[in-house]
Amino acid sequence: MSELKYAYWVPNVSGGLVVSKLPQETDWSFEANKRYVLAAEEAGFDFALLQTRFFASYGAEYQLEAATLAAALASVTTKINLISAVHPGLWHPGVYAKMMATLDHISNGRAAVNVVSGWFKGEFTGYGEPWLEHGERYRRSEEFIRVLRGLWTEEEATFKGDFYRINGAPLKPKPVQKPTPPIFQGGNSRAAKEMAARVSDWYFMNGNTTEGFKKQIEEVKELAKIEGRTLQYAVNGFVIVRDTEEEAVSVLRDIVSNADVEAVKGFGEAVKQAGASSKEGEGMWSNSTFEDLVQYNDGFKTGLIGTAEQVADRIIELKQLGVDLILTGFLHYEKDIKDFGEKVIPLVKQKEAQLQKEVVSV
Repeated sequence: MSELKYAYWVPNVSGGLVVSKLPQETDWSFEANKRYVLAAEEAGFDFALLQTRFFASYGAEYQLEAATLAAALASVTTKINLISAVHPGLWHPGVYAKMMATLDHISNGRAAVNVVSGWFKGEFTGYGEPWLEHGERYRRSEEFIRVLRGLWTEEEATFKGDFYRINGAPLKPKPVQKPTPPIFQGGNSRAAKEMAARVSDWYFMNGNTTEGFKKQIEEVKELAKIEGRTLQYAVNGFVIVRDTEEEAVSVLRDIVSNADVEAVKGFGEAVKQAGASSKEGEGMWSNSTFEDLVQYNDGFKTGLIGTAEQVADRIIELKQLGVDLILTGFLHYEKDIKDFGEKVIPLVKQKEAQLQKEVVSV
């Protein structure tokens, strides 16, 4: 099995990673994010995922644009890979292909893309862009990715789609990474899974239960097999590591009991509409409770809450399900990133080594 990788959500929007009034020692500014990314690189994280947000939602009143910030962070780091999230419909894929090729050169081959089909209608209508229904958003995203790949790999790219037209367009220089920078994508709906199977490299999953993750991975694997492709799988989880399980659970209770009720409900109404609009009614957040939505990607569900040993055991369990990457969020970024790197990542490696020895001896 390949070595498990770790990522963290870059807090490039205000409000931290939970929609709660509980104090969070987490800042959205460039200077703070520079400290966090250097701490994460030192702690052994492989990826940093920069959110894309343009309007305030779930309390995120201030936002730093993802690709711009990724370029700035690339200039101060040497190892960590930088995943920029992007909304098709707000960016043209030809322009974005050039931006990511540039970022790949700035970072010496550390650029990646997370294509987000969009749930926040207000951002599209506010900028005068049409709001497409669920299935159409994913069709547009698939075309967006096909244009990226074409421009990154072909001498002159041509594409004739329903949303984009590319007419013998060159792109020089090509990205450093061959054949292309990695492309991430999420989504619970059938349309999202089919799209991932056809065009994406990584499939992101919101927080979920063991059975939920197992079902998603099996379904996407089967769809990818039909396409003659294989993907890698990433899960989102909010991490609370404390000396005892009781302390960790107490922190979770404090987060939820101090939830910004108005912001959580507003977010819930927006995303549940987006999730329920898929044909089968199983889009993102379609079954999320109020408590789940306090961490806006269902991160509490994943179960990375407890002692370092408990969290390490859960991570190994996730890897055994077929998970390749753990995407983490934290309450107090500077301290919690460091603690995760010192207490959890080495422990996972130790436990994996022990398991491997046991397998060999059998």
